[in-house]
Amino acid sequence: MARIEELPDDFDENINLNNAPQAPSIEELYSQHISGSGPKPNQMSSKSFEEIVQDMSKTPLFMNSLDEATEGCAEGENIMLEAIKALQHEGTKAEVAQGFKERGNEMVAEKKWSDAREFYTKGLAVLADKSEDKWDKPEDQTGEANQRTLLTEQLHINRARCNLELKNYRSTTLDCAAALRLNPSNIKAYYRSASALLALDKVLAALDVASRGSKLDPANVALKKLLDQTRARAQVKEAQDRRRFAELKRKRQEMQVLEAALKARKIIVRGSKQPPNLEDASIRLSPDPLSPTSLLEFPVMLLYPMHNQTDLIKAWAEKDAIIHHLSYILPLPWDTKNEYKQSTVDCYMDTISGGLVKVGKNLTLLHALSNGKTEVVDGLVRIYVVPSLQAPQWLDEVKKKKGK
Repeated sequence: MARIEELPDDFDENINLNNAPQAPSIEELYSQHISGSGPKPNQMSSKSFEEIVQDMSKTPLFMNSLDEATEGCAEGENIMLEAIKALQHEGTKAEVAQGFKERGNEMVAEKKWSDAREFYTKGLAVLADKSEDKWDKPEDQTGEANQRTLLTEQLHINRARCNLELKNYRSTTLDCAAALRLNPSNIKAYYRSASALLALDKVLAALDVASRGSKLDPANVALKKLLDQTRARAQVKEAQDRRRFAELKRKRQEMQVLEAALKARKIIVRGSKQPPNLEDASIRLSPDPLSPTSLLEFPVMLLYPMHNQTDLIKAWAEKDAIIHHLSYILPLPWDTKNEYKQSTVDCYMDTISGGLVKVGKNLTLLHALSNGKTEVVDGLVRIYVVPSLQAPQWLDEVKKKKGK
């Protein structure tokens, strides 16, 4: 039904009634919301972008920090913020924990694992709090107790997923264990715990957990796949362990044969508190370390004490004479005075008593080591090479040092 109304006396006749009025812009509506007043023309032009952002930060939806939210408020309070914080204690324990769980689930949907974990942790903290005065009293005590138990299990298993995604594997297993204590049939707990254990390469434990879960739910595809992966890794580790055990066993056998060979040749060996780093050089039997008939090889250090120089020969066979190695080492590249020749040097070795003994250059290493006077320290044979003319001076210096 049509309706006719009389226009007021002050009506502006210049207005075209056929033109529809313009709706306020988004800026104008936002300006009205911030100021709490009606429409004001050019409201946005009076505020900068930074000022608008500052106003928005005081509302819980857009706030970035508590300091910004309370700026300009009496005694640092923000009524809207305080209202939202109060919601943490509105309802029963189970209802508040349920709220935290739902918020955590929303974060999981967005794959914000750290945020989700925090919400689940808060829910668990509510349920674990001994105080009951902070929350509403439930009408159904039995139902509330059952709901709390269920929520505790769910929050633990949900937090376990967050920890798994964040690679906090130990925390994952702890959450899963807590869930399984409440519900031994929680398949997700078995799956996530086994996944974390496998990531830690604790294969036997992962295999045990995955097997238990698979027995409870044989049709679970994800758990079956995880069980297959764990078994495959277990086979790889078993093969590695077999190889490592065989290698250790072989090394023990080689050491036993080497000790027997040294004892049979009456060669004295000992260690010290600060052995040198010889890298891959060591006393060994060659060519077969397990055969007592193989030749002994020693790392030998040739020391030139008058010039503070050395040469290392990594494999000196027991039947090689000293002169044999001197023949290709001498002359020395740094010997500008041509003092080191086969015919003009003497060789010495340390004795068990702490002195020195002169060894003939034509002696084999075996003869030099099996005379009962010398010894091999830290698996290294030391031979001092000194020019014959300087030997008396050097011997005096050594005696003085040892005397002191």
